[in-house]
Amino acid sequence: MNMKLFLMPLLALFLTPAALAEDYKLAFMPDVHFHDVHGRFGDDAFPGIADPTGGPPVTIRTMASQLTSTRLFNENYFAFRAALDDAARRGVKLVVMNGDFSDDGQPVHLHGLKRILEEYEARHGMRFFLTNGNHDPVQPGDTPSGKKDFLGTDGHPQPIFSPGTQECPLDAPPRSGVICTPDIAAMGYAGILSLFAQDGFAPRADDLYWETPFYQPTGRFDAAVTIPYAAPAARLYQVCAREKTDCRQVVDSSYLVEPVAGLWLLAIDANIYRPKEEGGFKGSGDAGFNELATWKPHLLAWIADVAARARQQGKTLVTFSHYPAVDTNNGTSPDIVALFGPKKLDLHRMPSAETSRLLADAGIRFTVGGHLHFNDTAEWRGPDGRYLVNIQPPPPAAYIPAYKLMTVNGQMVEVETPRLFKVPGFDSLFGFYRTEWQRLKDDGAPDIWDKSILDSRDYRQFTDWHLRELVRLRFLPKDWPTDLRELLLSHDAAGLGKLAGVKLTGGWTGLDVAVDFHRLLNTGDLALDDIPAQRLADYRLLAKTLSPAAAAEPNKVESRLARLLQIMQRLADGPPADHFRIDLKTGAIADMTDRR
Repeated sequence: MNMKLFLMPLLALFLTPAALAEDYKLAFMPDVHFHDVHGRFGDDAFPGIADPTGGPPVTIRTMASQLTSTRLFNENYFAFRAALDDAARRGVKLVVMNGDFSDDGQPVHLHGLKRILEEYEARHGMRFFLTNGNHDPVQPGDTPSGKKDFLGTDGHPQPIFSPGTQECPLDAPPRSGVICTPDIAAMGYAGILSLFAQDGFAPRADDLYWETPFYQPTGRFDAAVTIPYAAPAARLYQVCAREKTDCRQVVDSSYLVEPVAGLWLLAIDANIYRPKEEGGFKGSGDAGFNELATWKPHLLAWIADVAARARQQGKTLVTFSHYPAVDTNNGTSPDIVALFGPKKLDLHRMPSAETSRLLADAGIRFTVGGHLHFNDTAEWRGPDGRYLVNIQPPPPAAYIPAYKLMTVNGQMVEVETPRLFKVPGFDSLFGFYRTEWQRLKDDGAPDIWDKSILDSRDYRQFTDWHLRELVRLRFLPKDWPTDLRELLLSHDAAGLGKLAGVKLTGGWTGLDVAVDFHRLLNTGDLALDDIPAQRLADYRLLAKTLSPAAAAEPNKVESRLARLLQIMQRLADGPPADHFRIDLKTGAIADMTDRR
């Protein structure tokens, strides 16, 4: 590693950058997981489900699949459009979609997404800047794929797969009931970079500057001269399954662009594809920044060089990737691991302190992540004044539905979190879900989802129901310790208070405790709008009362409950994640939230 590249940004850390000519607004929308509910397969393999109200046919996933996933598949179509409409009303022209803009890179949905981006650019003058997440190119190249849980015409799941899968073999008839179409395959880097070339992955004529880790223009920037260097073949690095043997070329889609004078957008492709000895690659979802130094050392060196040049040239540098760069759990990750286990709740995806230090050493002062579907602000600070602030925008396709609105200049970054509670059309698919629910009931299916979700008055309530059902149907049975789960599901406030020997205000259940834990884990201080203050006071009293026994007998279930409640308090007390300002000179974070 060239140590000069790391020392330059450290020396420049305390220099004040030149201010931009004006303030610029950027919207950050990671984890859209766009699913085109009106998408049509090119070969008409599946025409969709007819809408009895006369609307266009729909191609959607089952509600059962949505309520055991951390993202909504279908309603995100409407929520994404609502987010863009909200950003347009606020005068936003620059929109960043930092990863998982698709759900496994399926052509039928990627082409639908591209049509929407073109629509909003034409109507509102928006420009989009994409970077890849683990659900975009799930593998570096095109891969046979599909889903087993599209909704069929009779309310049953309808499997749809691409040729080359086990369900649609190339040398035999498809499995019974399976629909085969190439439009549901997983697109790799080449196709994605081509389709979205005008959305950051290649220079445009109106860009003031553009480069990659493999090519930096010299002299006066000329987009026409630079375009060939945006091709996948010009953006390759090498990975080896064994030391210096079985080596393969992989695309790195990172880029730096200056869309307006003085503003540099640094898009980091932190997808890590670790080769398997038997062929293919491990998925990138569990690696992220933690594996960057091992598998993409060229990227760390380039990031440091960009940060140094931004300082020297007085550019305001806005860095984004699909992955978080700082642990988002407010220092509670070791406690959560001790309570739930190391492989639960995606804890293995958290960046380590060493990872945060490496990125701070490279001169990055703040970055915007995604991947976890969390709303959060996290900070890493070194003893010599170095700092790194990680901003996590919540996705439009989960609780709490929102995006991040960032106003930047050379001195300050202000971040707001516009909520998406009123989403036109969010309930337009409810009739199809009622058919599905009735089919499940008639078939005697176990653990049927609660159809009360279909009484939701608005999108806020709908996503709240989504979280509650996700906790009930997935997290509690799969991630929670058995004794703690059974304690909560068999007690309400009165019962837990009696267990601890205190009188609580009441009006809540043990299931509410579990849901509130996930509220705070997922959205930080945004969740405080949905957890009554008196219930929080009950939690604090219960934790305080149980803590002495927890210290004496840490393995008792009451002790585990005390630790859970203590974790919840610390999650609620983290850095502001709703409306705040970052001083780029000192890294100080000022809370600007008005909770009146």
